[in-house]
Amino acid sequence: MTRPGEPTVFLLDDDPAARQAIAAMTRSLEMPLEIVASADDFLDKFDPARPGCLVVEVHSPGIKGLELLEKLRAAGVFFAAVAVSAKADAAAAVRAMRAGAIDFLAKPLDEERLWSALQEALQRDAEYRRRQAQVERIRRRMERLNEGELAVLELMQAGKPNREIAESLKLSVRAVEVRRAKIMEKMKVSSLAELLRNVILLEFFS
Repeated sequence: MTRPGEPTVFLLDDDPAARQAIAAMTRSLEMPLEIVASADDFLDKFDPARPGCLVVEVHSPGIKGLELLEKLRAAGVFFAAVAVSAKADAAAAVRAMRAGAIDFLAKPLDEERLWSALQEALQRDAEYRRRQAQVERIRRRMERLNEGELAVLELMQAGKPNREIAESLKLSVRAVEVRRAKIMEKMKVSSLAELLRNVILLEFFS
């Protein structure tokens, strides 16, 4: 039984040999495996909050595995995936990688490459979730800034010193200093460099 928050390997492949190899690998990793019947089934059940990765046969029935990866990418959804195929198809490999696949493995699956690909996919998923949690913390802190503090922050981002900020906003230098201190406090940062890194991170991933 999968524990809440436990990474799961989702498998979309109707090839019995591939299923057996991947099931054996996930057992050795002590990781839950969830087999999905089709791309449509995966999309119906898909919950981006669930950590894990997807192993997908690119030529799966119904919506092809390639199309599934491309649908997720087009929707702006990150979900670490490993593409597999029984066909030596260079074009499919290129499409899969462009759609965000971590790796493209030919069948029969090589155990060492499969292990490496699963480990990398799960690591990428964990890193993505850590980053998203960080971005969400920054967003919540930014929402605490009032209109006046946001105006000062915008000019801070432009590299303006306190005197220029004061002139631009028709404030005293002391008032700007007070707002800057409030910004640093609310954003929970100890330096201007850290503040700007947080703002850039939020802008980049929003």
